[in-house]
Amino acid sequence: MTGQKKDIRALSKEELRDFFVSIGDKAFRGTQVYEWLWSKGSHSFDDMTNLSKELRAHLNENFVINHIKVDHFQKSSDGTIKNAVKLFDDFVVESVLIPTKNRTTACVSSQVGCSLDCSFCATARLKRMRNLNPDEIYDQVVTIDRESRLYHNKPLSNIVFMGMGEPLMNYKNVLESIEKITSDEGLGMSPKRITVSTSGVPKMIKKLADDEVKFNLAVSLHSAVQETREQIMPFAKSFTLEDLRESLEYWYSKTNRKITYEYIVWKDINDKWEDIQALVAFCKYVPCKVNIIEYNPIDDGNFQQASSTVIDDYIEALEHNYIPVTVRRSRGKDIDAACGQLANKQ
Repeated sequence: MTGQKKDIRALSKEELRDFFVSIGDKAFRGTQVYEWLWSKGSHSFDDMTNLSKELRAHLNENFVINHIKVDHFQKSSDGTIKNAVKLFDDFVVESVLIPTKNRTTACVSSQVGCSLDCSFCATARLKRMRNLNPDEIYDQVVTIDRESRLYHNKPLSNIVFMGMGEPLMNYKNVLESIEKITSDEGLGMSPKRITVSTSGVPKMIKKLADDEVKFNLAVSLHSAVQETREQIMPFAKSFTLEDLRESLEYWYSKTNRKITYEYIVWKDINDKWEDIQALVAFCKYVPCKVNIIEYNPIDDGNFQQASSTVIDDYIEALEHNYIPVTVRRSRGKDIDAACGQLANKQ
C-alpha cells in the first residue's frame, strides 16, 4: 500500500490547504496538518488530535508519512551517539550526535552511499543508491535533537552535513531540508548554526552563492597539490583546484563569509614541507580557517595518521601566516562514528 499512496510531506502547505478545500473542508485544516508534520514532527495521522477521526481516517486512506526509523543505536564511551537509520524503502544511512562541553552537533547524511570516490573514506566505498528526500534529512535532525535532550539535557545546537554522501550532488533536497530546519514552521534553527561540507564541486558552490544561502560552507581539501589531491580524491581530475579556487573566490565575493577547509594529514602522502607551503598559498586566495582533522582508519591500512611533529609544522606555518587553525580530535571512534568511518557496518 505504501507505494500506492503519496507521501504527504512531499506537499507544500498551500497544496495541503488546497487538498482540504477539494474534499469540502476548510483550508486551515491543511495548516494544522502541516504544523503536525513539521514543527511537531509527527509520524502518525492518529496523533493529529485537533482533526476529527473521520478526517484522520481520510488522510490514512490517501497518504503515508514515510518517516525514518532508528534501526540500530550505539552510544560511545565519550557520549557520541550513532544512529543507523532505516528509510521507508529499507535502505539504511547513518547519522551522529556529537556532544562537547558547550554544544551538541548533528552530523547528518544526504545520500544513500556517496556520489564521489574519496579513497580514504569508508562511505565512498558504498555505491550511491539514491538521494535522500528533504523529510529524511529533516527526520535525522529531529531524532538527534530528541536524543540530545534525553542524554545530554540540552537541545541540539549545530548541524553539519558531513555524514554519508556529497550534499551538493543532492542540491535541491539538501536546500529544501535546510529551509524546513530554519523555518519558524519547522525547527526554527539559525542558518548560522548549519554547515554544509562539500568535497568541492565548483559549479554547485557558485550556485550556492547565487542562491544567497545563509549557512556556512566547508570544503574537504586535504591537499592543495593537484596531483596529490587526484591520488586521494580521484574525482578531483574533473574538479581541479584551479576551478575550486575560482568558485570559492566567487562564493566570498557574493556572501562575504569565510570558508572552512577540512584537512587530514597522512604519512607519506601530504606530510612534506611542499604540502604545507601549498596549503598556506591556497588559503591566501579567500579568507578562511583550517580544521586539521585526526584521521580515522578504515581497516585496510593504506592511509596512516601523520606524526604529531608534522601536524605541529602545519599549525606553525598557518599561524605564522595569520590563518586561523584548529585541530579537531575525533569522537565516537569506538563505534565507527568518527569522520570518514560511516559505512553501514551493521
